[in-house]
Amino acid sequence: MKRIAVLTSGGDAPGMNAAIRAVVRTGLSLGLEVIGVRHGYSGLIAGDFIPLRARDVGGIIERGGTMLGTSRCAAFLTDAGQETAVQQLRDRDVSGLVIIGGNGSQAGARALALRGVAVVGVASTIDNDLAGSDVTIGVTTALDIALEAIDRLRVTASAHGRVFLVELMGRACGYLALIAGITGGAEAIVIPEVAQDPESIAATVRGAYARGKSHAIVVIAEGAERNADALSRYFTEHAARLGFELRVTKLGHVQRGGSPCAFDRLQATLLGAAAVEHLRAGRHGVLLGIVAGKVTPTALKDLGNRDKPLDASLLHLARVLTE
Repeated sequence: MKRIAVLTSGGDAPGMNAAIRAVVRTGLSLGLEVIGVRHGYSGLIAGDFIPLRARDVGGIIERGGTMLGTSRCAAFLTDAGQETAVQQLRDRDVSGLVIIGGNGSQAGARALALRGVAVVGVASTIDNDLAGSDVTIGVTTALDIALEAIDRLRVTASAHGRVFLVELMGRACGYLALIAGITGGAEAIVIPEVAQDPESIAATVRGAYARGKSHAIVVIAEGAERNADALSRYFTEHAARLGFELRVTKLGHVQRGGSPCAFDRLQATLLGAAAVEHLRAGRHGVLLGIVAGKVTPTALKDLGNRDKPLDASLLHLARVLTE
């Protein structure tokens, strides 16, 4: 093995740059050439490659986003797109590829592996919905950002006696909303994994006021059956009966943009370095994540058949604390 490549794909996550840095410097320390693929799978198909040396990745560990850029690529879902991507790697004599990203990115990694490419995935998504890792790169930073926002919103909610609906990212996974709701002291948490009707949420809010609270925070996952917009419409239509005033805040992509915290920098560094070592040792076709505190491989071929359920004990704790 003489030359490896690294790309980032899908939604950006704080810590991706730390992973790129670890891939490059570990590869160079092992005598490998390292090239970066710009703009994810789109760049792989287009042959948008750049050489990466030690100084090229200097000063990026503290930056959010990804220095290589990222994209979502419909062309890569086709046989022709994948064949072109494989040929681009062959033309440059690339012996191994590190793919940093979430579910969609690792599905692409699996497709390349089936076409004979030596691939190692690195688990990175703020949604934390990827099997094979307890907490993926970017999650902890995104939670810190969400928690700071909730703390700030509670100040103004208390001043005005209002209810705030705070919507967080996460697609169909409620992890971000659940943890942010627990740690932010939310009066109610709404996630896709647990069905909740508006009246039960309203009852929880009214109960908070009845216990003497001057305000309420409801944390909502964007993928919940009733997101912030739907709940806002319902509560506004029934405002006279329900008896509370509300405001809606959607954090959206603000959660992606923070400087990665120490934990995200460390796990990204550990996983990036381990990805190169796995390629060098011929242990490819795997996703690397942190499980029980250790770097752990999961076969890419198994990821498509594995769901990542929320911890039932956390769900129970959320119910206890919001009563």
